[in-house]
Amino acid sequence: MCSPTTPNDTNTACPQASRRKLSSAHGGDPLSHPDHPNQFALLTQRRFAPFFWTQFLGAGNDNLFKFAFTVMVTYQIQVSWLPPAMAGLVIGALFISPFLLFSATSGQLTDKYDKTKMIRFVKWFEVAVMALAAYGFMQANVPVLLACGFLMGLHSTLFGPVKFAYLPQHLNERELTGGNGMVEMGTFVAILLGNVAGGLLIAIPHTGAI
Repeated sequence: MCSPTTPNDTNTACPQASRRKLSSAHGGDPLSHPDHPNQFALLTQRRFAPFFWTQFLGAGNDNLFKFAFTVMVTYQIQVSWLPPAMAGLVIGALFISPFLLFSATSGQLTDKYDKTKMIRFVKWFEVAVMALAAYGFMQANVPVLLACGFLMGLHSTLFGPVKFAYLPQHLNERELTGGNGMVEMGTFVAILLGNVAGGLLIAIPHTGAI
């Protein structure tokens, strides 16, 4: 137990006691300070979790499709007008081209319409494209799958501005950095898992193109 020896020592004495009081005021855990919220707790909240898993599954699905299609065209089937050495380049170009063509329009649509409705529309569009892609894989129809590659790029182009506009409207200022970090982490994990899953699906023996 310590006490100030002079009037000027009032604010500097007993630093340990001051720290104990501060820790006690915040539940004994300095990491729980309201200025530093735990970003993983956002995954339990309805205003963030559905959006996180939506973008996570979308990123995984994009990369699963691209990688599976590239492996199929490169190693499993022969297409005279699409040499294996060019397959990855063509598929990648088709996926990227909607970003060049429609990014500005996508931003305008995001500003004009409700973000939640835009997300629902984009996800239903993704379901329709993946249904068409499933047909393309079953029939080993390369033109259909190339068209799906372009449409999946369009899907990602439409979703991009919504993704960046949604979080500031649903997270407060001190949660925004953590929320953005969670989305970024989830995106790269989904890319990795999508590539692995796409390769495994094509590698399964006696299943043809899927």
